[in-house]
Amino acid sequence: MALKATIFKADISITDMDRNYYNDHNLTIARHPSENDARMMLRIIAFIANAHEQLQFTKGLSDDDVPDLWQKSFSDEIELWIELGQPSEQRIKKGCNQSQQMMIYAYADNSFDAWWKKEQHKLQTRKNLSVFTLPETLATTLANAVKRSMQMQVTIQDGQFWLTVEGDEDSECIEIAIQQHL
Repeated sequence: MALKATIFKADISITDMDRNYYNDHNLTIARHPSENDARMMLRIIAFIANAHEQLQFTKGLSDDDVPDLWQKSFSDEIELWIELGQPSEQRIKKGCNQSQQMMIYAYADNSFDAWWKKEQHKLQTRKNLSVFTLPETLATTLANAVKRSMQMQVTIQDGQFWLTVEGDEDSECIEIAIQQHL
């Protein structure tokens, strides 16, 4: 019998002063059996950084034809395609060709550094692509903050994120700096 996804709930209140975006989102997140807490939290951070009423999680790891997150217009055109980690050149080409804007989010670890050195020059030719990283040390901090039901308050100002994650009995405030490579 196949393993099923684990369901997480996140109530997120976003105050994004950089984009003048102020909204609450009640998210249901299905974590694929092969996905760890750090990757799931990276998906949530990517959602927060690009929050919009039409931005949504997809089947991601379960379906090769879709990104981890996307934003579609009312006419079903893909406005934003978001991938996590170090996608293949073929995957990047697909995302850039099928959407108005593509973004990649990853942790800045050794595997990202090797991938970036190899792919950097090819990626720079893609005019609708942006690449962002979070510090590698943040992966463990974010993974440790995971609860099945989370309340999150996020303030974004001058590119800095202040994320407070409240669980059943505790609360943790995490400062996040996202670096743009492209």
